[in-house]
Amino acid sequence: MNFTVESDIGLKRAINEDRVAFLTRPDQFKLAVLADGMGGHNAGDVASEMAITEMETLFHQAETAQLTSLETREQWLRDAVSHINDKIYRYALSHEGCQGMGTTLITALIDDKECLISHVGDSRVYHFTDKDVTLVTRDHSYVNILIESGEISEEEAQHHPQKNFILKALGTEKSIEPDFYHVTLLDDSYLLICSDGLSNKMTTTEMVAILTLPMTLKEKGQKLVRLANDSGGEDNISLILMTYEEV
Repeated sequence: MNFTVESDIGLKRAINEDRVAFLTRPDQFKLAVLADGMGGHNAGDVASEMAITEMETLFHQAETAQLTSLETREQWLRDAVSHINDKIYRYALSHEGCQGMGTTLITALIDDKECLISHVGDSRVYHFTDKDVTLVTRDHSYVNILIESGEISEEEAQHHPQKNFILKALGTEKSIEPDFYHVTLLDDSYLLICSDGLSNKMTTTEMVAILTLPMTLKEKGQKLVRLANDSGGEDNISLILMTYEEV
């Protein structure tokens, strides 16, 4: 597997509240993690940093037996997300400057070409093959509810006044249940995990145009970030781009 990780402050924000990491273990398991902190002055960067740091610790401490089947992986991820949510929630309650903080969290647990994804918030996972593009995750957002009910179109959602209203985030409630998705990573396909600073600024057609360029994987990741900035760069922009390339 080849991967590249990018995180950019963007053009308008004072700090980068995104955190992103790609973790590996000697027993072949890998974990891609992305967190987009929310709360602004209420320490969104603290929430996202806690999420990534805690997930890294839990991943390296996990017993191999906990990761050997789809069922045990899902249970491990569910327990990990619950633990992190509780830790952020309690921290926010006990630190006045952090009250109301939270973070999105996407974790992709990878065993060879099998990828189990847990998802909370409006960060996204896309799967690109030579045949089509799939938005794997479903945004936990107010406008996505309106889209699914047919009240507004995807184009109208781009300019909706409550576009950034998230219905689910780590640390904002006492308990949380992530959504789970399973993806098989085919040869020459791409898996893109990104914060909304990227997905809000690019169409899937634009993403495909970049992924099919004769560039290295890192150059493709950097070009995705650059195009998001060229389109306004109002938010932090972070991504993990992965592929199995035929040699």
